Amino acid sequence: MTSVILCDASAPHDVLVALTDALNNNGPAVLVRDARASRMVAAGEEPLTVAPEGTALLIQTSGTSGKPKTVALSAAALKASATAAHARLGGPGQWLLALPLTYIAGMSVLVRSIESGSEPVLMPSGPFDARTFLSSVEEMTGSRRYTALVPVQLARVLDEAEESEHAAKLLQRLDAILIGGQALEPELRERAAQLGARIVTTYGSSETSGGCVYDGVPLDAVAIEIAEETGEILISAPQLATGYVGDEERTAKTFQKRNEVTWYHTGDAGSLENGLLTVLGRLDRVITSGGLKIDLDAVDQVVRGIAGCSQALVIHIPDSEWGVRPAVVIPGRDEDAELSALIYDEIVAQLGRVAAPKTVCFVEEIPRLTSGKPDLITLATLASSGK
Repeated sequence: MTSVILCDASAPHDVLVALTDALNNNGPAVLVRDARASRMVAAGEEPLTVAPEGTALLIQTSGTSGKPKTVALSAAALKASATAAHARLGGPGQWLLALPLTYIAGMSVLVRSIESGSEPVLMPSGPFDARTFLSSVEEMTGSRRYTALVPVQLARVLDEAEESEHAAKLLQRLDAILIGGQALEPELRERAAQLGARIVTTYGSSETSGGCVYDGVPLDAVAIEIAEETGEILISAPQLATGYVGDEERTAKTFQKRNEVTWYHTGDAGSLENGLLTVLGRLDRVITSGGLKIDLDAVDQVVRGIAGCSQALVIHIPDSEWGVRPAVVIPGRDEDAELSALIYDEIVAQLGRVAAPKTVCFVEEIPRLTSGKPDLITLATLASSGK
C-alpha cells in the first residue's frame, strides 16, 4: 500500500510540491481536501491514510447525485494525460489555475505544469472572479498559455471581455481555453469566437485523468467504442484510473477487461461517426415513472426549444404515486403560470402525457457545485418543495 498525504485546497503551492513528489515516485499519494472535507475529518470521520500501491493522486467525488467514490490514479496515467493534452494543443506551455484542486480538472492543470516544467499562475482561492482571472492572464509569461474553465466561469469572463477591449485582448493571449465539466452551449461558444477566444471543449472524468477527448476527437492512444446494446461510451487509454479505493465491486463493474484490454464504462450515452464522438447524456437520465421509461434529455430538449427556456434544466423528483417524475427548473425568471402551462402542454404534445412534469420550478439561479456542474440534489429539494 501507499501512504496518503492530505493537502489543503486553499494552499496550491503546497499541493504543487506534494504532487511533484508523487509524480516522481518520491512521495506519498496526494489527496486534496477543501474546508468541508476538513470539517468532516475534524468531526470524527475516518480519514483516508493509505491507497493502492502505485497511486500518485486520489480524487474524491460525490458527483452531482451519486454515491461518493475515491478514484485512484497512478503517476503513469497522469503523465500520459498531460503528454496527450500538450500534443493536441500544440506543445507544452504555461498554465493558469482557475478551478478547484478538489477536482481532476484543477489537479490536471498542476500535472501539466509539472510535466511541461513551467510555473503555473495560481488564482487566489475562493469564489471565481472574472476580473481577477483576467489579471492573472496578464501575469502569464510563457510562450504558450493555457487554462481550463467550466462554462459558468467562461460566461462571466466573456461578460467582462464584451465590455472592455483590454479584457478581450487579454483573453486572446491564451492559446487554448479548455472547457469541460458539462456541455458548452452553442451561444456561449459563438460569443467566445466573436471575441477571438480559442475554445477547446473536453470530455473526460476523474477516471480518465481528466479530459481525453478534445472537440469530439480522442487524444492520442485513446480508444473509444460505443456499446451496441446500450449505446454507452467505453474508453480504453493509458490514462485510466486503477479503480476505486475500498470498492472492489464498483471497480470490477466500471473497469472491465476484454482481450487483455481494460475498458472504462462511462455511464454516458454517445455516438461515434467518422472518429468524432458526440456525447448524448447520462444513461441514468432515463427514469422509470409508473413503469414507463422517460428520457429526461428528450424532455430537456423540448423545454429548451421554448422561448425564454434556453437555460432550463430537467431533473427527476420523488412522486408518491409514480415513484419519480420529471421536474423543470427555470432560472432567472419570476413565477410564470402562463409559461408553466406552455411547457407542460409542449412536453405532452411532443413526448406524451407520461413525460409531463410534476412541477415547473422558477429559481433566481441554478445552484452549482464548486466544479461548476448543477447541484442536482439541491435542485431536487427546491423542486420538491415548490420553492
